[in-house]
Amino acid sequence: MMQKNEWHVVTEFENKVAEFFGAPYAVATDCCTNALELCLRLEKQKQGKEVRSIKVPFHTYVSVPNMLIKNGWKFQWGDVHWHEYYYLTKETIDAAVYWKKNGYEPGTRMCLSFFYRKHLSTDRGGMILLDNKEDADLLRLMCYDGRTRSSVPWNEQYIDVFGYHYYMTPHKAKIGLKNFEKVKDVKPMKKDWDYYPDIHKLPVYKKFGYEEFDISTK
Repeated sequence: MMQKNEWHVVTEFENKVAEFFGAPYAVATDCCTNALELCLRLEKQKQGKEVRSIKVPFHTYVSVPNMLIKNGWKFQWGDVHWHEYYYLTKETIDAAVYWKKNGYEPGTRMCLSFFYRKHLSTDRGGMILLDNKEDADLLRLMCYDGRTRSSVPWNEQYIDVFGYHYYMTPHKAKIGLKNFEKVKDVKPMKKDWDYYPDIHKLPVYKKFGYEEFDISTK
């Protein structure tokens, strides 16, 4: 039985943001942290092994190292004085506080945040910007439990991709579209590394014993 399909509004929101940033493709998610996780899972899948070059700045939000530890992924801490965004790997960028017209970095997967305090808010949401269609199609399946955004009920779909419950709902996308028009031409407040405290020596992380990397090799 076919169901009413409201996913077109999510696609419309993706296209709006992608066009603004100058990115060929965009995949909406429920938050930036889960967008980062999906990108790392994609890297692992493409490489056929664990991603070994994950580097986390001392100054970032706690959800990033928490996500890595939760998944059992090894990483290194580094005292990086980043501006507007930073590279978690050579291909995956944490751009949670970034807002810039035509600001997409080619060849990367840039992860945005639409948390309620961000420049563009959906209350809670995220997005992956990228320039590889095959990766975009796969990430779109991965973030929606392996399902497609069709009007065909999930139990009638042929699901052959392992997915996660990390999708943006049509309701959140509608909020994003409305707010996009309000903020697209507004100059954002720039946030760099010093916006965040140094988290790497917090008690919660001491027991994990992650190494620090030399900033000259980042």
